[in-house]
Amino acid sequence: MAVDIDPTVQPVAWRDGRKPLWPLALLVPALPFAGLALWRTTGGAWAWWLTPVVVFGLIPVIDLLIGDDRRNPPEEAVPRLAADGYYRWLTYLYLPAQYAALVACCAVWTQGGLSVVGAAGLVATVGVVNGIAINTAHELGHKRERVERWLSKVALAPAGYGHFYVEHNRGHHVRVATPEDPASSRLGESFWAFWPRTVLGSLRSAWRLETARFRLRGRTPWTYRNDVLNAWAMTVALYAALAVLFGPAVLPFLVLQAVVGFSLLEVVNYLEHYGLARQRTATGRYEKVDARHSWNSDRTVTNVFLFQLQRHSDHHANPLRRYQTLRSFDSSPQLPAGYATMVVVALLPPLWRRVMDHRVLAHYGGDRGLANTRPRR
Repeated sequence: MAVDIDPTVQPVAWRDGRKPLWPLALLVPALPFAGLALWRTTGGAWAWWLTPVVVFGLIPVIDLLIGDDRRNPPEEAVPRLAADGYYRWLTYLYLPAQYAALVACCAVWTQGGLSVVGAAGLVATVGVVNGIAINTAHELGHKRERVERWLSKVALAPAGYGHFYVEHNRGHHVRVATPEDPASSRLGESFWAFWPRTVLGSLRSAWRLETARFRLRGRTPWTYRNDVLNAWAMTVALYAALAVLFGPAVLPFLVLQAVVGFSLLEVVNYLEHYGLARQRTATGRYEKVDARHSWNSDRTVTNVFLFQLQRHSDHHANPLRRYQTLRSFDSSPQLPAGYATMVVVALLPPLWRRVMDHRVLAHYGGDRGLANTRPRR
């Protein structure tokens, strides 16, 4: 059941003509330029750590101070919100800012003069921007409009994770919160154990899904119409163009930032469904996905930066629903903090288990057998 709201009190984003918070979603791809300006001004390698510090340091603090907003858009406002092009253009505008930041940072890398600390900060900066761009691709890739689906692949190209377009929509959304899903983490599984399982498993799943689609029609999968191949081709074309522009010395940088980028996606996957499981029905099939099968957070600031990704239960129940209309539900298990905080916690397995394991068990009334549990050795 959705959370009740006071119809007389609506967040400003739902009032006609007043949308002051949502442009903050474009702050992340602007941060590398702030880092560049600081580096040019001060010469300090620390300047290249501005983006990671803001995303994983400052935003969690602001999130904590501002707190949660569990209010839902009134149902009568949903059609107008969904049709409002303002929200759509915010996702579109992330892409040119993302690519501009990538080109600028490639130039810095190939010019040389960076210390090890500065080079690591530069990789982390671009990796964070392109990792969060995968969330933009996620929002675009779920829509029916062809241009948005195409833009989803464009946003995925810098991180070299184009197969996500296939695996997430046709794999993860079908198998979520089951042992068969490589993107659903298990109770007792650390992120570092989850990472190779999900990276390799998602890649294999995407290829199988796409090749099966062609073979059902009696066609070869080795075609430009294959959504895995054409998405990967975008990455190859992008990297080749940057290598021509800046020289082959840029290629190690591109590979390193891509690993950071898609690892950021996977740590978010890790925390979104940790330990949650769909039960089998009397027919042997898994129950329908509902609000109980995703961890949620209503932290206001992180939701703005991530296009409401934290309202993940409604997204899985209604994947075509646009981010500005997603709802919070009482039945959804709640994270103790926003994604920006929980990503850091997930990287520290003892802390993660201390924070999360008892919440998983509480969600299932103490019955560990109902959770999606790491198989015993």
